[in-house]
Amino acid sequence: MLTTILLIAAVIAYLIGAIPTGLILTRIFAKADIRSAGSGNIGATNVARVAGKKLGILTLLGDALKGLIPVLFVSKGLGFTDQGIAIVAICALVGHCYPVYLAFRGGKGVATALGIFLVLSPAAILSALILFALVLWKWRYVSLASVSAAVITPLLILLFEQSTALFAAGLMIGAIVVHRHKSNIQRLINGTENKFKA
Repeated sequence: MLTTILLIAAVIAYLIGAIPTGLILTRIFAKADIRSAGSGNIGATNVARVAGKKLGILTLLGDALKGLIPVLFVSKGLGFTDQGIAIVAICALVGHCYPVYLAFRGGKGVATALGIFLVLSPAAILSALILFALVLWKWRYVSLASVSAAVITPLLILLFEQSTALFAAGLMIGAIVVHRHKSNIQRLINGTENKFKA
């Protein structure tokens, strides 16, 4: 019975995570397909660059909620163990990065990971956000700030939560986020990555 509930929760988390917030918002309010503009990514950074900061912020919030809501529900509402919470958290992120609605071509996972980590470990994500802000302020690369936060967050989760299951989830989520930024990392190495303008 518990296995069935976990399976259903994992599938629902994936389907919620797969909702393309940026694509929906830009189609409604900007009458455009974000996939054919800017970097082609459906995430908040590209939406902000192409359609304006208001839609960028709404995309950020929407993508974060896709991670926060399912994980919060299974942890507080259903009382899942750390292992179950970890599985649901990973499924939510996979949904965002590889959405079935868009032929498995989604975003890079930063905002959705943020929503997930807010539930898994508020203290860890607060520390990671400080690092994110400092890196962004110093170098003006969103990708570098995102990758830096993704790398450090699993260790912070282990430090603050003392949970191997949540650490494993953080490690998997961080690895996916870094992998989704591989083209950005290559551009950083080549010195061709776009800087973010406040």
